[in-house]
Amino acid sequence: MYSFAQRKDCRVIDEPWYASYLKRTGKGHPGRAEILASQSQDPETVLEQIQQIEDVDLVFVKNMAHHLAELPQNWWHSCHNVFLIRDPHELITSFQKVIPNPSMEDIGLKDEYDLYQSLDSKAEFPLVVLDSGEVLKNPEKVLSELCQSLSIPFYTSMLEWTPGARKEDGVWAKFWYASVHTSSGFKKAQKSKREMPAHCGDLYEEAMPFYSWLLEKSIKA
Repeated sequence: MYSFAQRKDCRVIDEPWYASYLKRTGKGHPGRAEILASQSQDPETVLEQIQQIEDVDLVFVKNMAHHLAELPQNWWHSCHNVFLIRDPHELITSFQKVIPNPSMEDIGLKDEYDLYQSLDSKAEFPLVVLDSGEVLKNPEKVLSELCQSLSIPFYTSMLEWTPGARKEDGVWAKFWYASVHTSSGFKKAQKSKREMPAHCGDLYEEAMPFYSWLLEKSIKA
């Protein structure tokens, strides 16, 4: 999201269906009341707001896959769909710092897999998969190929940004974005030293097949 925010031809939107997801599920995420107050809780209203954006060429909507359950899938058929995945060890140990007992729904990998399967034969444009590890190995190559697959120009400005919060951040940024707020671009990944909590072991084993399947389809560094 921060990368695409560097494009002058693009508007980025941060998880616009987060509030409707919390309302539907009753999840007790950090900052729940503030999130519910910050966005429309009606998924159709949010969709209409996005469709009415006309002052830029591109609209980049960052989502969590499990936020999208209430939306009509035929809308996604006419969008360019990019699936961002992350090694489950990195994903779960990071997520667990905020949500102590994450579920498969929380981390979203199965939802991404299911959404890919449902869109594969129906989407107007080819589906694209980005693995965070591959992006960090060679950001310019992977982002160039991403832009090519989206039929848009690549700009080197997408590789760097100013550290700190952005105006596009959702109100939940203070709970989730501490690391990205210290970043100024894509840095080569270092293997996490965090151990997998014992109670998350089953989730890790369950997540790996979905990750491995999507990884095979990802743009390589």
